[in-house]
Amino acid sequence: MGPITILVVDDEPGIALLCKRLLSRSGYAVTALTDPKEAVGWLKEHSADLLLVDIRMPEVDGFELITLARRLQPDLAVLVMTGFGTVETAIHALRQGVDGLILKPFQNGEELIQAVKLSFSDSQQKRDAARINALRPLFTITESMFSETSQDSLLDLIINAMLGQLRCRHAAYYQYSQEDGRFVLLKGIGKTLTDFLIQADAGGVPILINAVGPGAADLQARLRKSGLGAAMFAPIVSPGSRSILFVARDPDELPFSEADLEMFQVLARQAAAAMENARLYDEQRAYVRKIEESQTALLQAEKMAAAGRLSASIAHEVNNPLQSVQNCLHLASREDMPEDKRKEYFDLARTELERLSLTVRRMLDFYRPGAVDPELVNLPELLNYVLALMQKQLSERNIQTKVNLSSSMPPVTAVNSQIQQVFINIILNSFDAMPNGGHLTITGRPVSGGAEILFQDSGPGVPSDEQKNIFEPFFSTKEGGTGLGLTVSYNIVTAHGGILELLTNHGRGACFRLFLPTGGKP
Repeated sequence: MGPITILVVDDEPGIALLCKRLLSRSGYAVTALTDPKEAVGWLKEHSADLLLVDIRMPEVDGFELITLARRLQPDLAVLVMTGFGTVETAIHALRQGVDGLILKPFQNGEELIQAVKLSFSDSQQKRDAARINALRPLFTITESMFSETSQDSLLDLIINAMLGQLRCRHAAYYQYSQEDGRFVLLKGIGKTLTDFLIQADAGGVPILINAVGPGAADLQARLRKSGLGAAMFAPIVSPGSRSILFVARDPDELPFSEADLEMFQVLARQAAAAMENARLYDEQRAYVRKIEESQTALLQAEKMAAAGRLSASIAHEVNNPLQSVQNCLHLASREDMPEDKRKEYFDLARTELERLSLTVRRMLDFYRPGAVDPELVNLPELLNYVLALMQKQLSERNIQTKVNLSSSMPPVTAVNSQIQQVFINIILNSFDAMPNGGHLTITGRPVSGGAEILFQDSGPGVPSDEQKNIFEPFFSTKEGGTGLGLTVSYNIVTAHGGILELLTNHGRGACFRLFLPTGGKP
């Protein structure tokens, strides 16, 4: 970094040379001029850190020169000197944003050096305060950007933020397209300058161009040709994209300063990060939508497959007894048929019709379990009632029952007739599993939130490859079974907020676990 550059402008050659000598002796790079117009031309070509200017000069006074200088170099520190120190002069200087004021003649060289140092310090403090004030609204803007997940809405938010925070009329957001092999405009307002995009991308660093003042002459000429007075480009590289943000001001507006460039860099980085988040969110949303569509398709396919299985099963369950009835009626209608045989065929037809009626009734139970108001049900009492009803049937098959129900089992809120049907279906399932007799052990106890009953039989059990289908409609491992008993029971228990499951590795035979909550379905 080179020495600090100071431009001294005073129409008195002696004062200008004195300031140059004193400041150069302290290590500053000093240019001393006596013509304000020449000073304006010098500022167009060279960068300065501080302007030391006399207030009263012919043709162009010091305050006019300050205004022109600030238009060329917005970050320029200013120290004014005057031999007519008045309150009015001080107020005017403050209004012009002057950083310091010193009276002529100087008492000694140290007084000038201290005034210069104080002016630099005051200018730096002003710039720091301006940065803080400018960055403070960015927190709110950043929060808004990161909470927006729609890329179109986010682009509107970014463009408006750039226009508002940088007080300009032109802004654009470009993103590199792999398909097109170039930067494409995503959103823009005002002029969208594309001539500098390749240069900004290749350099990888922000670019600030003011049409007047120090700078690259070729870039300034191209900018003036486009009808703009100042422009900034901020290239941003993120894992998923390359972007360039652009802002510009018209020739009648102030040029951009280094503080503007710093703010633009911060805003550009936050904007690019917000766009990347929105892109990832869109990808995630599209992925979730694809998964949901796949799940919907799978569910629909499963429904169609289930409908096919149900149709085939229903056709089989209904057609068999109908065929039997048809055959019986056909045989019974023969004139040469003996009366006892005719009666036998009618009895067979009646039996098949009852079987058909049972199948239809169970199918209706499967699709419409019933809508009866629940009540408090004493499970041990209800289970003993069901066992009493089925005792003769169990005894005839030499099935011995052992019941161990805890006296502390709580009553549950349920539909009495439906729970009775569940008990009957589970016991009948065990009955069918033990054609040569066996043991049925029923145990019940209170558990957290309700009551639990286990039905353990001594039959062959359910093969492991069939266990997952045990509650599916029309699935049965026994000859002549409808395959609806356990399905109806499962639906009833689930409707009550309970659990009906087949316990595996629970000893010989099959063991069904029934849990019913005390308060019914939540």
